[in-house]
Amino acid sequence: MKDVDQAVPAEHCLRIDPALAGRRLDQALAELLPAYSRSRLQRLLDQGLVLVDGRSRRRRDKVRGGEEVCLRLMPEPCNPCVAQPIALDILFEDDQLLVVNKPAGLVVHPAAGNRDGTLQNALLHHLPQLESVPRAGIVHRLDKDTSGLLVVAKTLLAHKFLVDQLQGHSLYREYRALVQGVPVAGGTIDAPIGRDPFHRTRMAVVAGGRPAVTHYRVRERFDAHTLLSVRLRTGRTHQIRVHMIHIRHPLVGDRTYGGRPRLPRGAGVRLIEALQGFPRQALHATALGCDHPATGAAMHWEISLPEDMRELLSLLRGQNRSGAC
Repeated sequence: MKDVDQAVPAEHCLRIDPALAGRRLDQALAELLPAYSRSRLQRLLDQGLVLVDGRSRRRRDKVRGGEEVCLRLMPEPCNPCVAQPIALDILFEDDQLLVVNKPAGLVVHPAAGNRDGTLQNALLHHLPQLESVPRAGIVHRLDKDTSGLLVVAKTLLAHKFLVDQLQGHSLYREYRALVQGVPVAGGTIDAPIGRDPFHRTRMAVVAGGRPAVTHYRVRERFDAHTLLSVRLRTGRTHQIRVHMIHIRHPLVGDRTYGGRPRLPRGAGVRLIEALQGFPRQALHATALGCDHPATGAAMHWEISLPEDMRELLSLLRGQNRSGAC
């Protein structure tokens, strides 16, 4: 996959609007070049790749208006990602956005152990022009074994717009999570998440971790399990899984954080086998919302639970009614 810089001109020139007089140079450039993040523009300034009236300037220098600015956009090395014909379940698509329903088992980005066969490979096959957008337009991710909705940016403008919404906590993400145990009520988990100091492949609630906030409420109770509706304010790695184990209600099927399955008293053979053999964490991204990058209109999408979670919930409901299933 090409970096965005390889798909744009090597040099981009513009003139500072007089209405921006008195603003910092990096602020003025962010106003004039909305397709680029302010942090990226600051890096270009720090690298001397921005000339103002022919001279290199600092990011904090003030503009007076009318200056000619030229940016040299240098290609950066990146890991290749090739297009592959992998089926996509597309819920919505227009000229700015693509919303897909990711199945459990599909990795989002290529990484060690998963060099191809990912959602990113599939997106590049569906839309070759995504080569010009960072990470083929993927701005947030789901774990390999989490199913549900992901929004993809089809343009640089949409990418920056969605990243800004993520950073401003205005991108709406709601999940269904089947957890072990029966919480008394819903609540908010405000606990920082970082690398587990004892298990480096895991995350944990740790002092000095990055801020992480998860809201949850009870949707349905069973004898020894609960279906929760979960909303994310932040988006840390494994956030829901880590926060649920933190309050001693791990996700059903979570081999990394869940521990041994808890079985309802008097559970029948079918339910025991279903709980012990559930092949993934029982977590599904069921709703997604954002403002549209071009129109500003509020957009919202929802998707039903996948078959594996529906079947398990049906068995749990049967256990509630009859005492055995």
